[in-house]
Formats: sequence, structure tokens, C-alpha cells
Amino acid sequence: MVVAHHRSDSLTAHTARRAAARLEAAGYRIDLLDLHAEGFDPRMNVEDQPDWGDREKAYSDETHAHMRRILDAEVVVAVFPVYWQSVPAVLKGWIDRVWNYGFAYGRSKPRLAGKRMLWLALAGATADDPVAESMQSVLEANLSDGIAYYCGFSRSTVGLLLDAEERPQRIDAEGNLLVGAPVAGAEREAQYGDFDRRARKFVEEFLAEEPVAV
Repeated sequence: MVVAHHRSDSLTAHTARRAAARLEAAGYRIDLLDLHAEGFDPRMNVEDQPDWGDREKAYSDETHAHMRRILDAEVVVAVFPVYWQSVPAVLKGWIDRVWNYGFAYGRSKPRLAGKRMLWLALAGATADDPVAESMQSVLEANLSDGIAYYCGFSRSTVGLLLDAEERPQRIDAEGNLLVGAPVAGAEREAQYGDFDRRARKFVEEFLAEEPVAV
């Protein structure tokens, strides 16, 4: 369970905790990787990529430790806020440094073959915002096609969780940002109750998928 948010009291962190509880109830043992809490440095460095063309190269001790955690996992779940229709820098940097050539890709038989990936992406856009459809497409292309399947994962699902803001917002036809009044009281409880139900549904549907034999 990879969490990419700088605040432990965020909706992202809350969603990660709920998802972890559902996975534990289904019999999974959780290895929680809170990238900010563990002080992960997302910047690529020479030690992690001393010779890009050598797939047997030695990586830094930190990167090796993260690689072992991925190898030990049957399922990888990433929970993050959507920034500019993509992942936050800390999550992108984790992929850049850890999912490196020779480990995650670059072999005739991928080391990550058969694993499954769930991306839970929290977005402030409202469900009726036209950008939601393109956001789903962009995330699926980048995360499932460009990363997970490229690295041999047998399944990759992007669960886009819209309406994550307490103040609804959308862009109008002229490019203006329209921000609504904050929800409160019973309306707030209903909104976040619905949010939790949608997040749980993504996790349950992901768990219901049959693993692919490799």
C-alpha cells in the first residue's frame, strides 16, 4: 500500500486506511509505504543509475530495500491525489528510482510478472465535469499502459475518485475556475459517505478479479 500525500489527516490518507482495512479483511497482509512519512527522496541520482545500459548494475541500498518490498507483494495499491492529471512528484520519483531498468523492465521475463496493481486516484473535479472523462483516459494510458503493463503486471486498474473536494469546482467553457460553496453538516456527511462507498467498490471489484496464471 503506497501512500503519496504529505498530510496524515488528508482524505488520501483516510482512503488508504480504509482500503488497507478492506484488504486485511480479505486476508491480505499489508506493508504500508507512506512515502512522505518514510522520507523518500524522489530525485533520481547517479547511485541509482550509474550505468543505464547495464541491467545487472548495483543500485543504492535504499532502492534495493524498496525493490524487495515490491517483489514480496502480490498486489500493489497506490493511493494519491491527482496533480495535473498525473501522480504527485513523490510517487513519480518512487517509480523512477525503484522501478528501474533491469528490475521492473528490460528483461524477457519481467520480475514483476503476474502481480496486480490498483491505482486509487483522488480528484477534485466533479463527476459532471467534462474533464473527468479525459482525466480517466490520461491516467489509464500513463499508469496502466505506460507503467504497469510495461513492467509485466497482469492486471492494472485505475479507480478515479471524483468529488474529493469539500468545495465543488470545475472549469467553464471560457476557462474560468468555478468554485462552489463548501458543503457542511448532513450534506458533507452524505458526500463523504458516498466517496467512501465508491472507494470501497473499487477495492472490492479489484479483489473479485481472478488472478491471471503465469
